[in-house]
Amino acid sequence: MASLLTRGALGTIMQGEDITGPVVQVLSVKKINTGSGNPDKDRYRVFLSDGQYTVSAAMMTAPVYAKAGEKGLTKFTIMKIERFITSVINNPDGRDSRVLLILDLLVLKDGDEVNEKFGSPVPYTPDAKSIPRPNGSSASAVSNSTASISNGKDSGPPHKIQKLNPTNGSTTNGNISIAGRITHPISSLSPYQSKWVIKARVINKGEIRKWENAKGSGQLFNFDLADESGEIRCTAFRDLVDKYYDMIQVDKVYYISRCQLKPANKQFNSLKNEYEMAMSNETVIEECLDDDLSKVQTQYDFVEISKIVELEANQTIGNDLQTLTSGVQKDDSRKVTLTLWGAQAENFDGSGNPVIALKGARISEFGGGKTLSTISGTLLKINPEITECYQLKGWFESDGMNANANDISARGGLGVSFTPPWMSFKQVVDQQLGSSLDKGDYYQVKGTILLLRRENCLYKACPKDGCNKKVVDNDNGTYTCEKCGKSYENFRFRLLCNMNVGDHSGNQWISMFNDECEKVLGLSSQAAGELMEANNDAFTDVIEQAQFQEFILKCRVKMETYNDEHRLKTVAVRVEPVNYEQYNAHLIQSIKKLAGLSR
Repeated sequence: MASLLTRGALGTIMQGEDITGPVVQVLSVKKINTGSGNPDKDRYRVFLSDGQYTVSAAMMTAPVYAKAGEKGLTKFTIMKIERFITSVINNPDGRDSRVLLILDLLVLKDGDEVNEKFGSPVPYTPDAKSIPRPNGSSASAVSNSTASISNGKDSGPPHKIQKLNPTNGSTTNGNISIAGRITHPISSLSPYQSKWVIKARVINKGEIRKWENAKGSGQLFNFDLADESGEIRCTAFRDLVDKYYDMIQVDKVYYISRCQLKPANKQFNSLKNEYEMAMSNETVIEECLDDDLSKVQTQYDFVEISKIVELEANQTIGNDLQTLTSGVQKDDSRKVTLTLWGAQAENFDGSGNPVIALKGARISEFGGGKTLSTISGTLLKINPEITECYQLKGWFESDGMNANANDISARGGLGVSFTPPWMSFKQVVDQQLGSSLDKGDYYQVKGTILLLRRENCLYKACPKDGCNKKVVDNDNGTYTCEKCGKSYENFRFRLLCNMNVGDHSGNQWISMFNDECEKVLGLSSQAAGELMEANNDAFTDVIEQAQFQEFILKCRVKMETYNDEHRLKTVAVRVEPVNYEQYNAHLIQSIKKLAGLSR
């Protein structure tokens, strides 16, 4: 088994040379916690042997380590290094050392099966002069930590470089050229490095956004970069927007240096990198014409539409922008409403039922239904050449187009298969459901309406489809919707009810939106509004008749903040008449479970 090891491979790697698929042995592993709270950001330091040399300066990220399986890299494991990067670091004593960053691996033999160290390896200690350095004496002026990438292929001739010319006619930064430098992997960037160069492909570019506040006004745009090791966002502010916006193009490859690195703002940045870059007047950007990094793919983290109902909602951003709403369907027969904003709405072509891939879309919630919307920085690709796209297209063309998809964006759109746990109101209180500020909790209960507040249960809403905003009566026969910014000669009645609902254990105040209120009252909101204006006593009778009726309520309870005070709010996202056959089956199953008879 010792013959599996690629003897001398680590020496070759630490000299900065290429080697294809070296096989090495793991002697020990140390987990390095980054303190970010995200396990995916952790690093692992690995002590390796090739039977001739040992190297302790080998690192890998948590996602790469996870490829070793549930056991991880145990002592004496035999593995193949599929892809790697090496970085040269300038030490304070003036000597250089090289770090091995493993990007992909394959476990050939688990350490428990091997249970021995092969050979008598010695620590690799290269002469500093033997480590390849960039040509020219100014190499250290650009990078304190340079890197080389290996995938087992000849690196070929030098790449063709185009110095970018900003719109003002000047170069990116004087006559400084960074194209000849050995590049640094994106995944290894940190604020502790003052000088570095990356070579990356632009995978997404946002629109120019402007702001104005008490401190002044300005503008910004951002673009996302990717290389073999990871991805990162870069942002330009104020005058730099005019300087760089037109020259940065999606799918082109650039050398970039001298940006400020800072912690990523995860409220607006969903990329899998704990840092982001901010451009400055010292930033240097040069286009690489030969190497398009075609093997670099956008990193998606796909979520099934049926799972969106379980995810936390964030407020949708954007005002007075052109919007386009469309349906998105997945192979589990669910669909969700997606809203595009600005240029994405203007340029979108949905003909031919294309497959779209979204990265960084925002989830919103209204009336229990979940919707998606694009925000600044959201990446939208039409028919991307990825496996998931082909699979979805095949499903849709075979039988998906005729599927009766459940709409999770509809009011109460929890989905047919989503069944929250049965609870009594006392259990909801005892278990402190909804007490977290970060997320809400769902439950269902068989409840009796004890009281329905008549006050403010009806309001006059905007007549435009999809807009339920309350209108302002202008006292001249017209009504103004502040959301749409328009005046109308008519309006629609909408229901919004507050009810006290009880069961055998207690009671709760629960809010209901229009569609669920109509089920409780037994008439439409428009009919209820017209009845209230024509015959107030008859409308009061309708309200009273709804009281003491029993329903099955699927509820969402969440802690909300109002005027700096925290309070629980419960919304019935779905209300149905009691199906006693199904409810009795639930009771029988509960009895069996309590008696220990259920399997």
